[in-house]
Amino acid sequence: MVGKIENTFQALYTKYRPQKFSEVIGQDHVVDVLKAALKQGKVAHAYLFSGSRGTGKTSVARILASEIGTTSKDLYEIDAASNNGVEEIRLLNEAVLTLPFDSKYKVYILDEVHMLSKPAFNALLKTLEEPPKHIVFILATTEPQKLPETVISRCEHYEFKSPNRAVLKKMVMATAKNEGYELEPEAAELIAILGDGSFRDALTSLQKLIRSSDDKKLSLAEAEKVLGAPQISMINSVVEAILVGDKEKGLSALATAAEKNIDAKVFVKLLLEKIRAALLIKIAPTKKDLFEGVVGEDDLAFLSGLVTKSVGRVDSKVLSRLLSVYEETLSSPLPYLPLELAIIDFAQEKG
Repeated sequence: MVGKIENTFQALYTKYRPQKFSEVIGQDHVVDVLKAALKQGKVAHAYLFSGSRGTGKTSVARILASEIGTTSKDLYEIDAASNNGVEEIRLLNEAVLTLPFDSKYKVYILDEVHMLSKPAFNALLKTLEEPPKHIVFILATTEPQKLPETVISRCEHYEFKSPNRAVLKKMVMATAKNEGYELEPEAAELIAILGDGSFRDALTSLQKLIRSSDDKKLSLAEAEKVLGAPQISMINSVVEAILVGDKEKGLSALATAAEKNIDAKVFVKLLLEKIRAALLIKIAPTKKDLFEGVVGEDDLAFLSGLVTKSVGRVDSKVLSRLLSVYEETLSSPLPYLPLELAIIDFAQEKG
């Protein structure tokens, strides 16, 4: 019974973690080079995998270890965030001298390696300069700029790309189907937006939605409720307020969003998506492939009508201002204040 419970609540990100290179999504520029090198028998003594969270760095590190024949007995994963002192690295330097149990290589994966202290980096550098032949280091980080250049120069550096929204949408649609659920495309679109370039975050959102569902159909309305995202009508009210200069309507919608504790960052992000779609509809109305995947049919009709009524308002300056609002929202003590001020400014400019 215990085993069944654990399986039922297994995290989707763990369950669908790629186990081989062919299962890795969106990192062909990394995988292809690694596969070619391994085919030629070329194994580096140190690799550096950098990229934003949830892009597959640790997964690829584990696959690489497996591809060079390292078993679980000879694979060591170290969280550098909690083992960042010089003493921990000195112990590591001593441990690498021992031979593998049953593999050709011992592989050490150092996650969040940028968290190491300066003395720890100096200690690690000594081993990176002259590592034992049976050792392979894989350093993973979200902030490569914090690593000393001396460390970076001794590694093969691979930069992992954040998956775009189309990739995330396709991935969560496929995952939901594999789990026996029917995910509405609009709900998948929302999850992809909230995923913010992270496979892990997108799958975590999908998991929350699945666990809260009473049936096998996952709708946009359910996704909005479970994930704390604003309703489409609320976003559309602010879109209209910006494009036609109706500040009262816009401020009222924001007050409702704040009252419902909707994340201001999510609100602005979804707003940016809508205004961007409106701009694309304006400048390239015949290129439907540019915006049909961004908004649903109802929204497309709404935005098309709005663009027709306020054609002079839909321009890149509005989108640029909203980008600034998004950045300001991240640090504002009153999260909705930057957007409120922007709506007031837009209305004054319209007048």
